[in-house]
Amino acid sequence: MSAFTSTWNKEFKDYFVSPIAYMVIAIFLLVTGWFFFSTFFIQDQASLRSFFNLLPITFAFVIPALTMRLFAEEFNVGSYEILSTMPISPVQIILSKFLAAVCMVGAMLLPTLAYVGFVAWLGDLDPGPVLGGYVGSLLLGASFAAIGLFTSALTRNQIIAYILGALCCFVLTLMNQMLFFVPSGIMDLIQYLAVSYHFQNIAKGVIDTRDVLYFASVIAIGLYLTTLAIHARE
Repeated sequence: MSAFTSTWNKEFKDYFVSPIAYMVIAIFLLVTGWFFFSTFFIQDQASLRSFFNLLPITFAFVIPALTMRLFAEEFNVGSYEILSTMPISPVQIILSKFLAAVCMVGAMLLPTLAYVGFVAWLGDLDPGPVLGGYVGSLLLGASFAAIGLFTSALTRNQIIAYILGALCCFVLTLMNQMLFFVPSGIMDLIQYLAVSYHFQNIAKGVIDTRDVLYFASVIAIGLYLTTLAIHARE
């Protein structure tokens, strides 16, 4: 097993050793399930639109909780110095931690497939928006994981890492909700920068390369800034 695989394996298993991961998943399922089913029967439509509409704001608070410890804990207990002596580069360390966080996002979304089965059982569910919604969810989760990884690399304190990560994700999520506050000349730019704008496009079932490129750019910038933060500590 390579050092990269070993590090990814350790990070992914650590999620299930800590009670924080179970608490985060339970809170995520409770919040999304409550808000989804509280409106589902009122709308009387076989659709998961209200569930996917909730995801950007829910992920903005949940995913930084999954990433806050990835570097902050290592710096705090001094284990990063030991990790850096192993035959693995800083970039591989960052990518292995990022991949573990993305896999955790996938594990968190897995139980929500029960919503799909339930809605499909009740009515004629259109598979296009459902597939687009889950593709968009993984891209959104990966983007927020990259941001959370960066804020975790900035500090030894997990709480500070969480607050910074949640703040960045929250701002990116709500940017297009504040367009009436910005000059008309930069409205299109602000809308393009909003993560929820691109997520909602994909969740409609139409996967546009411009939206995929946006998420890829956010991930790349987040990981690049993480690399700079790690190098600054060496």
